[in-house]
Amino acid sequence: DRSLLQGGRAIAARGGQSGRKPRPAVDKGGAVIAIVDTGGANLASIVNALARLHAQAEVTGDPTRLRTAGRVILPGVGAAPEAARRLAGELGQAVTSLQVPVLGICLGMQLYFDESEEGPARGLGILPGAVRRMRPPGLTVPHMGWNSVTSTGEPSPLLTGIAEGTHFYFVHSYAVPAGAWVEAACDYGGAVPAVIRKDNFFGVQFHPERSGPAGAKVLANFLAL
Repeated sequence: DRSLLQGGRAIAARGGQSGRKPRPAVDKGGAVIAIVDTGGANLASIVNALARLHAQAEVTGDPTRLRTAGRVILPGVGAAPEAARRLAGELGQAVTSLQVPVLGICLGMQLYFDESEEGPARGLGILPGAVRRMRPPGLTVPHMGWNSVTSTGEPSPLLTGIAEGTHFYFVHSYAVPAGAWVEAACDYGGAVPAVIRKDNFFGVQFHPERSGPAGAKVLANFLAL
């Protein structure tokens, strides 16, 4: 959401801009990792977090590159209206048609839903319902800082090897609706969905790339799916 807007250098390895034949980046094991270019200003932290796991990632707005990727990340920087605008056409269609594991981070997870109060903006419609602005009684918005995450049922594969109640770093003003897709939550004036899943679409409300060793483990679990 808007609380994630930050300065930062543009990533040099952005795909789909040169007109050359698509050539996705690969990690050392040969699996393609594509980060969807939704217009956010600073994606370097995600790229660097993956690099620490010996994986290279390409930031791309090219639907062809997404369709040939082995893993796709829908990032959590920027504002919902701009991200929704970029996903309104073929790029969004490419995302929703993916059969490979997809990870939505923060705003990226929120874009799985039908719509968002931020803007307002239309989402991808992968999951039903609307993303609403948080109104926790007696607490400030955005929800910013470290908070513990607890499974709400069957443990998420993203949390394999991570202790219950582990803290992750959150920065968000909007929250997704509750439903059968929620696999873990945090408490911020009430239960807030923190990890969700529908089929091959996984989502985390926190930022794994800013969450130290536990966040790195979440990314490693995603790459291992």
